[in-house]
Amino acid sequence: MKRLRIATRQSALALWQAEHVAARLRAAHAGLEIELVPMTTRGDQVLDRPLAEIGGKGLFLKELEVAMLEDQADIAVHSLKDVPMDLEPGFALGAVLERADAADAFISNACTRLAELPQGARVGTSSLRRQAQLRALRPDLQLLDLRGNVNTRLAKLDAGNYDAIILACAGIERLGMMERIRSRLLAPDWLPAVAQGAIAIEQRSGDQRVADLLGVLDDANTRRCVECERAMNRRLHGSCNVPIAGYCVETENGLALYGLVGDAGTGRLVRAEIEISGRDRGIELGEQVASLLLERGAAEILGRLRDH
Repeated sequence: MKRLRIATRQSALALWQAEHVAARLRAAHAGLEIELVPMTTRGDQVLDRPLAEIGGKGLFLKELEVAMLEDQADIAVHSLKDVPMDLEPGFALGAVLERADAADAFISNACTRLAELPQGARVGTSSLRRQAQLRALRPDLQLLDLRGNVNTRLAKLDAGNYDAIILACAGIERLGMMERIRSRLLAPDWLPAVAQGAIAIEQRSGDQRVADLLGVLDDANTRRCVECERAMNRRLHGSCNVPIAGYCVETENGLALYGLVGDAGTGRLVRAEIEISGRDRGIELGEQVASLLLERGAAEILGRLRDH
């Protein structure tokens, strides 16, 4: 295959990620012609309501998957944290690239750390995961919805709509805006979204020519860790309707997973951490942490959220 078409969202960050994948593929496969196919998804169009209300993060994938089915594109590039736990039939993750910084960023024009915000300060985030952790740490804060791409969110902060906002470090770094980060919110005290910081490439199942092209981009260490996190999330039936966080790291002899389920309304957090030997047991570890979270009270939180 001398030509490869990459479906991507049209935001600056999505285009950066697609161009990054294209550059990696060109470097690995001499003579490969690559075409970007930018598209607008429903998740990009509906900005006046939280994602949880309009169908979840899968809204960022559907149009790109249709493009692959209709042979308008060969692969699609995503932020893996936006990819549902179970792909639609006929699709597979062809590669997971080496993970960037998985942490969340505290961004403010007035303060350098979350603890420095004054009583009642306005913090922008539509993420239930971030809201739950913010409410646990600072129940006095006003938590306000914030949608849109990275530049839009920063512009809203600069316009004075918020005293601070929380974004993913990886997206800020990829757009060359590291100076906007005042501090990083670090594990295990603050946990990121499952698979945050990882880029995934989706392909049609069974397309061996594409699979052969993508294989060189797959990072085994990252895939192990994100599969562990996603196994936990799957066991918890996670979606953007549910405040779930997870972060897996490699240890000297195995893997460690930190998991969290929160209640964005009350700030109650249920945490679990397990370390196991052997790096090929990520899915098992994810399911173990999920079970421990459920035993410790996550089942009650999740049940209440689903009832609503």
